[in-house]
Amino acid sequence: MSDKDFQKAFQDDLMVVKALQKVGIEVHSVYDLVNTSQSYEAAIPVLLKLLPEVKEEVIKEGIVRALTVKEARCLASRPLLNEFKLANLSQVNLKWAIGNALSMVAADDVFEELVELAKDKKHVQAREMLILALTNMKNPRAVDVLIEFLKDEEVAGHAIMALGKLKATKAEKAIEPFLGHQKTWIRKEASKALAKIKKSRGGQK
Repeated sequence: MSDKDFQKAFQDDLMVVKALQKVGIEVHSVYDLVNTSQSYEAAIPVLLKLLPEVKEEVIKEGIVRALTVKEARCLASRPLLNEFKLANLSQVNLKWAIGNALSMVAADDVFEELVELAKDKKHVQAREMLILALTNMKNPRAVDVLIEFLKDEEVAGHAIMALGKLKATKAEKAIEPFLGHQKTWIRKEASKALAKIKKSRGGQK
């Protein structure tokens, strides 16, 4: 980071710090929120307001990571999705961080858009987190969409993780072939997902 970029980031971070002080939250940087174990519900509206205003990537990512908490659930799904769309493809870390945040806070109001973004391969690894975000959805189509993602080698492993979390019994047959997958971590995820599904129906075949 050049001195000029550092100064821009410092100014953006200072703007966040001052805004948080106005609601009684004392920090030296937005990353203090990222690293704390304390709840900061009062900060959520402030962070959401500043999210589109902050331009420096490192500080925007800090805000995104600070919004990756249960207190931001539902409130942050639309603002975060908008930021995901606006981020450049070269901003790989930022897009992944936004996808990760959505995996925590996304709600049904962004279901359709989330699915379309997850299908778009230009978003590379961030797609993995968008797929995990589908586990937050009450939309009955979520399971069917995830089963379709099993056909996409780039994200199949994360689709398996999501289906396991949802205990999607209708996905059992589609997951079983992955027990013999060439990648060890995918075999393990398939085994875990099937165990969760089996347990959810009392261990019955």
